[in-house]
Amino acid sequence: MFVIIAAVLAVVALPNGAVAQDAGAAGAPGALGTPAEDAAVPPRQPTPAVSSYRINVGDELEVYVWGEERLQRELRVLPDGTIAFPLVGQLKVQGFFPQDVEAMVSERLRDQYRGEVPFVTVSVSNPAGMQFSVMGKVRSPGVFTAPRYVNVLDALSLAGGPAEFANLDNVLIISQRGDQLASTTARLGALFRSGARNADLERAGIVQISPGDVIIVP
Repeated sequence: MFVIIAAVLAVVALPNGAVAQDAGAAGAPGALGTPAEDAAVPPRQPTPAVSSYRINVGDELEVYVWGEERLQRELRVLPDGTIAFPLVGQLKVQGFFPQDVEAMVSERLRDQYRGEVPFVTVSVSNPAGMQFSVMGKVRSPGVFTAPRYVNVLDALSLAGGPAEFANLDNVLIISQRGDQLASTTARLGALFRSGARNADLERAGIVQISPGDVIIVP
């Protein structure tokens, strides 16, 4: 009788110990963490982008305030270089980088929030303002829109290249500088002849084209 009672007690003790061990294992943090821990993790913010493109008149911008559907807009830069955005008003954006505009929008929204202002992103969806003209002795003169910054050689390439008898040593680039017009001469003839050297490249005057520039190939 004593042996039977001891065996029963031993069998009963084993499940209780197993249950206690399982409960301890359940209390250990898993790979994903507990719901309370997951809820405490703040949402990831987008990584700020840095652009080297300056905004021009006619460019199309996408402005997003994260978490605020009412503050998401696609805007075109007006001829005066401004955009209008809800709760912000009119902003001068021409000549600024997208990250500069992000900072301006955030600053204007600061009074609308008690806590931290939501993350703001500004991107150029269509650089339509990057326009220039190529005239004179080229194969396809006209007005061109480039998706990136281009130099005078790129511009001539977009215009189909120089036509026959083009004087490439007197290519004129006319630019708007404030209220004044300024001109630059590019001497590209040597680059189109065989045996061009580094010295020819340095003398060529390969300038970067700005929005609104006019290139004349005599």
